[in-house]
Amino acid sequence: MAAGHCVGCQHNSKCLVPCTFLSLGFTRSLSITTPEQMIEKAKGETAYLPCKFTLSPEDQGPLDIEWLISPADNQKVDQVIILYSGDKIYDDYYPDLKGRVHFTSNDLKSGDASINVTNLQLSDIGTYQCKVKKAPGVANKKIQLVVLVKPSGTRCYVDGSEEIGSDFKLKCEPKEGSLPLQYEWQKLSDSQKMPTSWLAEMTLSVISVKNASSEYSGTYSCTVRNRVGSDQCLLRLNVVPPSNKAGLIAGAIIGTLLALVLIGLIIFCCHKKRREEKYEKEVHHDIREDVPPPKSRTSTARSYIGSNHSSLGSMSPSNMEGYSKTQYNQVPSEDFERTPQSPTLPPAKFEYPYKTDGITVV
Repeated sequence: MAAGHCVGCQHNSKCLVPCTFLSLGFTRSLSITTPEQMIEKAKGETAYLPCKFTLSPEDQGPLDIEWLISPADNQKVDQVIILYSGDKIYDDYYPDLKGRVHFTSNDLKSGDASINVTNLQLSDIGTYQCKVKKAPGVANKKIQLVVLVKPSGTRCYVDGSEEIGSDFKLKCEPKEGSLPLQYEWQKLSDSQKMPTSWLAEMTLSVISVKNASSEYSGTYSCTVRNRVGSDQCLLRLNVVPPSNKAGLIAGAIIGTLLALVLIGLIIFCCHKKRREEKYEKEVHHDIREDVPPPKSRTSTARSYIGSNHSSLGSMSPSNMEGYSKTQYNQVPSEDFERTPQSPTLPPAKFEYPYKTDGITVV
């Protein structure tokens, strides 16, 4: 209401005519029609943040649109992420959102200042504020953005021994996913009826199985959900009769002992072979250093015969034959056993005595 006045007895306390205000006219200013709200989106998706506004005839100034973020950690002050001013768009103010925030409308003067935030990350969580200015009008609205992680990488497995009469657990564990998480177990094979004792745990991540029986065998599924998505895994349960644990333990022990014996034999043989090689090397080394090389047998025989050669010239024919036999018999037979050829001696020259005119000449 721009203006008005009271008609009646406003100054007379005894006047019974009520005071009536007459409206003379209304003014309308800039306003944002989008309500404040909270938006939940999954990581990696695109978030649409609406901001619709209307202008009044009195708003004649230049149009400025500004989006700010208040990070969820409350460690940083409000920061501009995108700005429209002077018919230009500036979107490089906030490094964490650079290239991922855009206006949805090509004509912002039409009254739509909404934005898209693409490829959402957990760091994008916070309070976003839309401010619209067109003098003299000013308005703003806040939107809470929550980024959640879908369940993914869910793994189903059995924790324990799948034997009749034993106790074990069925586990369903997603690799990632924002809380709160909801679980749902189902049996997909056979009678498709879950054991009665499991019903209380059908919505939990772990089912405790007591005194298992073969009827529990089958295929099971576990579905994990949160507000932005779901994931599923399958598990094949096969409950079997107990195995002969004593035999398995005995076999393992015997196998271990045989392996140790075999290793010991290998080590012993290698050690023995090294000792023999070391002994042969030492003996060969001692022979080469301590034993002098043998003399040549041929040279020995020649020196032996040569030492007696000088006496042959003075021998007479009468004792020559006996001497030769005696001397050659004295030569050691071992010096000639391996000689390929007997040594060749130069022929000895002998002068025999003769008589002439009754005189003996030598």
